[in-house]
Amino acid sequence: MYSAADHQFMSQALSLAHEALFTSNPNPRVGCVLVKDGRVIGQGHTQAVGFAHAEIMALMDAKSQGHSVAGATAYVTLEPCCHHGRTPPCTESLIAAGISTVIAAMEDPNPLVAGQGLQALRAAGMTVRCGLLEKEAAELNIGFIQRMRTGMPFVRMKIAASLDGRTALDNGVSQWITSSAARADGHRWRARACCILTGIGTVKEDDPQLTVRDVASTRQPLRVLIDSFLDVDPTAKILDTQIAPTMIFYGAASKDRVDHLNHELADSNIQLVSLPGAHGKVDLQETLRYLAEKRHINEVHVEAGFKLNGSLIQSHCVDELLIYLAPKLLGSGIGLARLPELTQLESLADGLEWQYHEQQIIGSDLRIRLRPKS
Repeated sequence: MYSAADHQFMSQALSLAHEALFTSNPNPRVGCVLVKDGRVIGQGHTQAVGFAHAEIMALMDAKSQGHSVAGATAYVTLEPCCHHGRTPPCTESLIAAGISTVIAAMEDPNPLVAGQGLQALRAAGMTVRCGLLEKEAAELNIGFIQRMRTGMPFVRMKIAASLDGRTALDNGVSQWITSSAARADGHRWRARACCILTGIGTVKEDDPQLTVRDVASTRQPLRVLIDSFLDVDPTAKILDTQIAPTMIFYGAASKDRVDHLNHELADSNIQLVSLPGAHGKVDLQETLRYLAEKRHINEVHVEAGFKLNGSLIQSHCVDELLIYLAPKLLGSGIGLARLPELTQLESLADGLEWQYHEQQIIGSDLRIRLRPKS
């Protein structure tokens, strides 16, 4: 059993991990608290990729305050790493520092760790426990965990709509259905993602930047454009790589169009990737697999139109719907997603079922998060 103090210190470690929400990608968000004689003597969270992990930051914090960590307990939200990557193993640093006990929220799903870090600590004579607030720790790193276990990223689709499910008027006007508070909240979800994905329809209609602007962030996520036939205008804002990096996935675009766009974008360092699927469209499943394997993308944030939304949903690519409902009715207009496979349903039981994960009022709007029921 874990004590009330154990829960308190692990909760503090989780709060620290949240501070890495916008910065640690593609590494997991981890927090660490060092406790000795019932009081915190050091704490830290994962830094940007290539820099110190949470455990190292906590050890450095304790040292900077003149504390000896020998005999201390480390509360860490993810199993300490035990392999040489961009940084040395955290297990070695904890052992060398004389930490006596490690309490981890969960095992690291990375095959290079996967329990071996905890085993190394036990072999060094430490008391090791795992599983305290595991659910909360897993939720914080849901994309990292999914990529490690399945080779696919976690896909979150953001939609702003009226109460009757309209995302735009018949004339295409969509700015702004929801409040400024909801839009700022949407930028926070952008900021935590590894990439922001959209389709050519949205780029043609709105010419968005797809960058993080309404919240403070030290990084801009990769922007991903799904453009089957490479119809994008070379002057589109999404292709300005001085703002943020961009990739384009295409399907059956002609060689002339590929050559033309490569010529137009020769100095922009934009990567074009061909992943053709049925009917010349982009293979969406393979696109996500490519992003996970080649670019180490943990979380994909989708902001697209109803056509691509529908294609992603029907391809079973969406892990979470992030919907902002404005308290207004628009009547006629454009819906959330085009789902042609559902147009001939004869039973309500045949619909795609989702379950509520979280609900919250944001400004004047209702934010709903849903995940597939299956």
